[in-house]
Amino acid sequence: MDFSAPRHRRTRDGAVPMINIVFLLLIFFLLTATLSTSAPFPLALPESRAEARAEEEAVLFVAADGRLAWMGHRDAAVYPAIAAAAAAGRGRIEIRADRDLPGPEIARILAALGSAGIAEVGLAVGRP
Repeated sequence: MDFSAPRHRRTRDGAVPMINIVFLLLIFFLLTATLSTSAPFPLALPESRAEARAEEEAVLFVAADGRLAWMGHRDAAVYPAIAAAAAAGRGRIEIRADRDLPGPEIARILAALGSAGIAEVGLAVGRP
């Protein structure tokens, strides 16, 4: 009879469990991340110290020279597309305008949005 201690196999710590954890974390962060809409032209947003965060739904981009972009539509095609969206039930639009856009131009855009049926408008600002 052999009463000697049994031999222990030497186990290797595999990298597979670590790879699985990293992969699951990657999937989690990709699914929970908020994707932002990139501007179709360079914008310098006005600055704000408020903590409120803008929603990423319908964003109207306005360049300093007055160019418009909204959900793939540009310039003259923007307002008919916004009117169609307002008729379909979308009543809120966020404006991301360049800080160098003149005030009367913003007032003209707001009037055009109101006549298109938009009831609520948000203005996005950047951090100082």
